[in-house]
Parts: sequence; structure tokens; C-alpha cells
Amino acid sequence: MSEFLQQLINGLSLGAIYALIALGYTMVYGVLRFINFAHSDVFMVGAFSGFYLGRLFSRQSFAMGLAVLFGAMTICATLGIVIERLAYRPLRGRSTLTVLITAIGVSLLLQNSGQLIFGANPKSFPKLFAHTNYNLPGHLVISSNQLAVFATTLSLLFALQYIVLRTRIGTAMRALSFNAVAASLVGINIDRVISFTFGLGSALAGAGGILYAVNYPAIDPLMGTLPGLKAFVAAVLGGIGNIPGAALGGMVIGVVETFVAGTAWSTYRDAIAFAVLILILLFKPAGLLGRLQVEKV
Repeated sequence: MSEFLQQLINGLSLGAIYALIALGYTMVYGVLRFINFAHSDVFMVGAFSGFYLGRLFSRQSFAMGLAVLFGAMTICATLGIVIERLAYRPLRGRSTLTVLITAIGVSLLLQNSGQLIFGANPKSFPKLFAHTNYNLPGHLVISSNQLAVFATTLSLLFALQYIVLRTRIGTAMRALSFNAVAASLVGINIDRVISFTFGLGSALAGAGGILYAVNYPAIDPLMGTLPGLKAFVAAVLGGIGNIPGAALGGMVIGVVETFVAGTAWSTYRDAIAFAVLILILLFKPAGLLGRLQVEKV
């Protein structure tokens, strides 16, 4: 039981990071109905932003960690808005396939630009705060890094829910998701809402990049590919377009992956996520919390 609970803690910590990335996927899909495959590379930019911002500080502290986190989120939010303005907005109204190919192209551009700017070799992420292990009853151990992941993810999730459900821009986002034409007719600035959505989702990816780099401190320009794909699986598992579903899907994928890593099947830990994707598409394509929608032709 002790080993089970320890693996559960580790899995929830990893799943919280997947959840932050998955939220970006699900927000963009909820508003525009397409998958932003460049999102995983914004996650990578967040990690490298934290790498360079962390080197500006001379000592480790909680305040330093928060400053690096918000700095990386700001950089990634700006990058997300620029990507939407330059790459996706000119294609609005085009076919889904055209936008999908563009998203893949933006992803490759960010990866190769990252190798050119940051270098292809892995870099060691700086320690933002002192690492401490805390002993819990039942011989369980939780680290300060895991506590930071849980606290940050919960705070950002509640903040996101507040923005979406209790603010004017959140109301506009929901209106645009429901019916873009009707939203424009009642005076909603669609361009501004879409840019805000990209910025907000990219900021969450930046936060995920920082938390991932803190727990797995070797970063490189291709680091976003696999976590990004798993986060996409998490978004589909929870019900893409559903914010609580994305968080739940991330937790499930993280827990499953961690438990598999502790068995003889550990070699297949990455394949398990895609097996889950196949199963969910076969038996519950709307996801755990999603609902099937009838589209009129």
C-alpha cells in the first residue's frame, strides 16, 4: 500500500504538468475547433525562458521561482498571440486541413529555431528554490518540487475557471465557442477574444514548461514533442473543449504512466498513452466529461 500511494503521488505530480499543457489545447479547440500542434513547442519555449531568467538571479528563493514562472508565462503568452496573429488569423475561414498543416509547420519552425538559438545539446535547468523532501505517514515522501507543481496547477486551474466563468472576456470566449456568427453580431470583438485565448493557453504551457524543467531538469529544443502529444491525449481523454476534462485527463495519463513505469512493462510507458487514445476514440469518442454534438450540414 505504501508503494502504491507513493506512485500515486508521483503520478499526480506528472499528471498536473500534463493537465496544464492540455488546458491550452482544449481552450483553442473550444473556441476555434482546431488543434494547435505548435502548443507543445510553446511549452519548450517556456522551459528555455525559465532557463535564461533563472540565471539572472544570484540566490534560490520562493520569490525567485515565482518571478521566473510569471516571466516565462508572459513570454509564452506573447509568443502565442504573435503565432495566432501571423500564422492562423490569415487562414481563418480556410479548410481545417490547411490550418492543421500550418500548425505543424509552426511547430517545426519553433523546434528548428530553438536548435539554432539555444543549441541542440541538452542544458541543465537551474534550481529555482531549495529542494527538500518531506516525510509523510506511512513511509511516504513528497518533494518541494512536487508541492510546487500541485500548488501552481491548482492555482492556475482555479484562476482559469474564474476567468472563463466570471469575467466579461470569459463570457465572450464561451459565446464565441457556442456560435461565432452570433457572437460577432452582438458586438464581440472576435479577433481580440481569439488572441486572448491563444495568449492564455500559451501562458499555461509556459507554466507547464517551468514545472516540467524543475522536476526533469535536462531541457532541449525537442523536449516538447512527447509531453505535448501526451497532453493532447489527455485533452481528448477528458473531452476536448472541456476545461475540467483536460485537467482530469492529464491526471489520469500521469498516474497510468507512472504506474506502468513501476512494472515490467516500463519500456512501454510512452506507448500506453497512445493506447489509451485509441481506446477512448473507439469506445467513448467524446471523452470522459465531453458530450457528443450533432453538427448540421
